[in-house]
Amino acid sequence: MTTLLVIAKEPRPGRVKTRLTPPFTPEEAASLAEASLADTLETVAATPATRRILVLDGEPGPWLPAGFDVVRQCGGGLDERLADAFARCAGPALLIGMDTPQVTPELLTADWAGCDAYFGPAEDGGFWALGLAAPDPALLRGVPMSTPLTGAVQRERLVGAGLRVRDLPPLRDVDTAADAEAVAALAPRGRFAARLAGCGGRAAADGTGTPAVALSGAKPPTTPPGTEPPAVRR
Repeated sequence: MTTLLVIAKEPRPGRVKTRLTPPFTPEEAASLAEASLADTLETVAATPATRRILVLDGEPGPWLPAGFDVVRQCGGGLDERLADAFARCAGPALLIGMDTPQVTPELLTADWAGCDAYFGPAEDGGFWALGLAAPDPALLRGVPMSTPLTGAVQRERLVGAGLRVRDLPPLRDVDTAADAEAVAALAPRGRFAARLAGCGGRAAADGTGTPAVALSGAKPPTTPPGTEPPAVRR
């Protein structure tokens, strides 16, 4: 079975989903981020797994369900933080971010027969999921993040290492107000859709923004590498 990893940032106003402001206030943007994270964690909790890990920048809150180990993100760029997340796993692992609340248990249930890696491309050129049968942090280090070519470069890294890659369907991640409206329509019964409706549905298309990795783009925590506290069992 698979270890499921979620890399995320504590949903605090002014620190998450800043590209949603405007049209949303920082408090509304943080509320939407919290709902997206809660939907994601609920889906992961419903997916068969040997272990579930939340790799978090910040502190856990009431949105965290039972059954997750919580570990702090390491310092460095996003490629280093993703690599460190995989380094914590001894067997097959699948990692996602907090920006695709429409994800389902079916998408996250990995069958490693005849497969060495899973790759889930994001519609903006990044990726929303990455799975490795034998986690190797070197496969992520040095991949340029938050560019239109991030997904292509990461997938090529896997193929270049001789891995048999199984592709997952492309998903749209929530970066802009237009993304929020589109994603909510895909999962209309989730917390995210309800929270967006509660914000007045001000998700007008703005047509701006640079394609970004669907995995957490949070800034690294200030805790120096190697001094993180031990994992907390929730």
